[in-house]
Amino acid sequence: MAQMRVSRTAGLAAIALLLAGGAASAAECGKTGAGFPTWLAAFRQEAAAQGISRQTIATALDGLAYAPDVVGADRGQGVFSQSFYQFADRMVASYRIQKGRQLIQSHAAIFDRIEQQFGVPAPVITAFWALETDFGANMGDKPTIRSVATLAYDCRRPEMFRTQLLSALKIIDRGDLTVQTMRGPWAGELGQFQFLPDHYLNYGVDFDGDGRVDLLRSDADALASAANYIRALGWTPGQPWLEEVVVPANLPWDQADLAIKIPRAQWARWGVRRAGGAPLPADNAGASLLLPMGRTGPAFLVYPNFDIYTQWNQSLVYATSAAYLAARIDGAGAFKRTPNIPVLSMKEVADLQRLLNARGHHVGGVDGKLGAATRAAVKEEQIRLGLPADSYPTPELLARLRGGA
Repeated sequence: MAQMRVSRTAGLAAIALLLAGGAASAAECGKTGAGFPTWLAAFRQEAAAQGISRQTIATALDGLAYAPDVVGADRGQGVFSQSFYQFADRMVASYRIQKGRQLIQSHAAIFDRIEQQFGVPAPVITAFWALETDFGANMGDKPTIRSVATLAYDCRRPEMFRTQLLSALKIIDRGDLTVQTMRGPWAGELGQFQFLPDHYLNYGVDFDGDGRVDLLRSDADALASAANYIRALGWTPGQPWLEEVVVPANLPWDQADLAIKIPRAQWARWGVRRAGGAPLPADNAGASLLLPMGRTGPAFLVYPNFDIYTQWNQSLVYATSAAYLAARIDGAGAFKRTPNIPVLSMKEVADLQRLLNARGHHVGGVDGKLGAATRAAVKEEQIRLGLPADSYPTPELLARLRGGA
């Protein structure tokens, strides 16, 4: 699940098709792949021009066929349409917390070296390890070259996956993996942290000293590479990322926004307290208030390091769950759960997005996923309608917008 770029608009997609040197036409998009052999022949020339060896090109691309199952999987993604409760209940399981703690102990020497070199603590790395592959147990088994070549030819994100295909060939050329060992999920991610090939190429670390970067079979390489990537995203050593808090009923809800960072002293003056009831430090540490289920659900103060989670994966439910799992592995308790919070279905969120776009907001594609742009538009409409502006879409808001309010 490591970060995937969001879809382009129709206009940019059309331009991308031209730049991609014969990617699938709009009419053929996601269908037969009839033009794939011609496209692949042109790609071979590009790979050779980038210095990739003839042997690697031949070994990886000879006899390669278009994969309609990969395109079908790409069109059918829906996991991130789940609410935070739904996603966290499934992903932040007790066995992951327990196993994460056990692995930190059994890999203590490796984690100590990693924190000294990269500044990233073990619970943060271990939470991503858990969510991405269940600590390396579920890395996928589809041929990566076949997957990324199909997606590079497909019309939806050709420019992104063209880069991934070139990077995958360079990984093989470098001697880290072979065509046969390079296997993973349908979208071409690799290894225990599901790195895209260009992340593998650019952030992979040979931490076990065997001369190769092996993110599939070497725990040391995988863990250090994850830390290297997290550091590159901007992690600040020694600083927090997320903590549960208790909020008062009369909070200025429009300040609960990831784009707004306020000193903890101000949150304390507004009555925000730590989960156990202790007061917040009255200091100038900047923090945002995150309400993944709205003002009646769990509340978290998130710090600048939380931004790394939303860069790793742009889905807010994934980012929040990963940060929360890291906190649990680090010893935090379970969040206080409020029952019976209404949750819009994927179809209802898509309807909401259409209504928001019609009112002049720009939420991007109508995909039924509650992303940052949709939440920002929800907040604006809540303010306009005099509703508590917590950025969480409710049936009441949807009903009022459907009614033309």
